[in-house]
Amino acid sequence: MTTGSSSELDLNHWLFRFLALVIDSIIIGIPAYIIFWLLSGILWPSYTVWGVTVSYAPWWSWFLMLFILGLLQVLYFAFMEVNSGATIGKKVLGFKVQMVNGSKLMFNAAFIRNISKIYGFFLLLDWIIGIATPGPDRRQKYTDRMAGTTVVQVKQAFASASPPPPPPPS
Repeated sequence: MTTGSSSELDLNHWLFRFLALVIDSIIIGIPAYIIFWLLSGILWPSYTVWGVTVSYAPWWSWFLMLFILGLLQVLYFAFMEVNSGATIGKKVLGFKVQMVNGSKLMFNAAFIRNISKIYGFFLLLDWIIGIATPGPDRRQKYTDRMAGTTVVQVKQAFASASPPPPPPPS
């Protein structure tokens, strides 16, 4: 269990954070797609040609999907991290988000640390800058440094439960 700052780059930490992001993105991706599907039905109605119903959405409509996904991710991550210290993906992998001084995360800090999730390219840059540049804590992405937050491991990911104690002698 790690709670202090780290001066070395821990690639396992970043790999598990990426897996947590994938889990959370699947959780948010489903409602984002449903919202996109409903909006595209309103914005670009379908029509029938020779008994076949055709729906036409312009090529740029996927930018709407990416925006909806990004907006939901920012809100989901900020809400979950403020209220329970971690998103579902982070909980599964044993992470917790906290202020660098160890205190509970506030909404403004959660919003700042998650704003790069509005668009995938910004998140990629956020991670690359965080990994490539030295900072006070090598577990921080760039927006974590701006917000004064860090992600710590509170339990071992994928660890099996401890074995039960032996039965008392009879």
